[in-house]
This record gives sequence, structure tokens and C-alpha cells, in this order.
Amino acid sequence: MVNSDNRIPSLGEAAALYLAKLFAKDRDASQPEVYKFARWYGWESSFSKLAAPAVASYAEQLSVSDTDYARKLVLVRAFLAYAKKAGWSQTNLATHLKTRKAKAGPKVTPGRVLREAASLSRQKYDELVAELDKLKKRSRQLIGEIQRAAADKDFRENAPLDAAREERGHVEGRIKELEEALKAATIIGDKKEPAVKSGIGDSIALSDLASGEELRYMIVDPREVDPLKGKISIASPLGKALIGRKDGDVVEINAPAGKLRYQIKHIER
Repeated sequence: MVNSDNRIPSLGEAAALYLAKLFAKDRDASQPEVYKFARWYGWESSFSKLAAPAVASYAEQLSVSDTDYARKLVLVRAFLAYAKKAGWSQTNLATHLKTRKAKAGPKVTPGRVLREAASLSRQKYDELVAELDKLKKRSRQLIGEIQRAAADKDFRENAPLDAAREERGHVEGRIKELEEALKAATIIGDKKEPAVKSGIGDSIALSDLASGEELRYMIVDPREVDPLKGKISIASPLGKALIGRKDGDVVEINAPAGKLRYQIKHIER
């Protein structure tokens, strides 16, 4: 049903009308993100009240670290571009939904980070292989979507074509990143044996010299950090302090609460 505000639908109604015009496969992919956007601004709000600043701020509440970040914005942009074509908006609000870049760290040579920290567990290696296979399949699907969208001769506002092209660019970038990471990776062995000096992949039992508490950590690649499982990054202060140590060594960590001192009880590889 269309509301009474100049026959312009509410955001929720507009979302439903837009999705109904998509192919089933495209609809399944777009629905979660389009509905999420509609709920975020106001399901019952008239589309005519949707303003550019609000659209621009939507990207701010999404996590840049989300591997699907770019794809999610592409899907919402396609919806907003369609709204202009349908006459629900006087301007193409999709142009205000811009990809937010992650904060830049120190400059490094391309591929350097991947090759400096390439020691992975078998489980993590297999997960990356599975992700790569999934992305390659998605890339092939996108080629078909691009071809179908390109059949629409109205290239001026061909939102599905733009969306498919942008997503494929993101997918291809991730594929290249994964291929380089896997090529440079060294798989950490699962065999347990005494270690002379600690290294990445080792499990280390510690004693907190202040409280006497027994702790156990595994030093891992930054991609595998999992605090709940005791996996700490080799790049963290504690990870750096534990690398190259042996049984009995005492390590000190400067923390906001003061200096922390641990004694290494046992290293297991």
C-alpha cells in the first residue's frame, strides 16, 4: 500500500516494491540489507523524507572490517538508485552512500604483511582455502549477473549492473589477497614436542608472579586471534614478550595498570 504523502511509499513499502521486481536469486541476496536499511531509518517513514545526510551516515554504523562491507553498501545503493528511477526521490541518494575507508596504518610494501606473518594452523589454512573456493564461485556467478544486467539498454541508471560490477571488484580483490596469503603460508605442525625456545604456534603455560594464577596462551598469526581460546597475536605486547623465550624465563609487560610479570612454566609445540 502506498501512503498519502504524494503517493510516495514508506521506506518499508518501497523496499518491498523494489525487491518484488528482482530475480529470485538477486532478491534473496538483497532483502536482508535493504530491509535492514529501511528499519534503520524508519520502516513507516515516507521515502520523501529520506535525506542525503542520513544516507551518508548509514555507512558509519557498518563495520569496515566486515568482509561483506562493500557488498552490503552496493545492495543498498542499488535500492536507492531504483528509488530515483521510480520517482520516489528527486535525486539519486545512492551517490551519498560512500564506502568508508579503514584507518591507514604504517605504509608497507604490497604483500609484505602477508609474507611476514604467514604461519597458520592447519584449521585456519583450510578455512582460507574454503573461503577462496567460495569467492571464486561467487565471481563466476557475478559474471552472469553482469551479463544479464548489461542486457538492459538504459545504462544511465543501471543499478544492478553497477552493483554487480562493484561487488565483483571487491570479490576479485579478496581472491588475490587470499591467493597470496596461501602461497606464502607455512602450516604449523600439530605434533607435540618439547620446545627449546618459544615461537609462533607454541602453547605456553605461565604463572602470574603477582597473583600466582596459572595461565596458558598460544602465540598465533594476527588472523587467528581468539581471546576466548587463549590465542594471542604475535604482534601483541605479550606475544612479542613471549617469542624466543624458554622454560623458567621471566617476562615483563608494561600495562596501563602497571608492570605485569610472568614466569614461563612450560612451552609445548
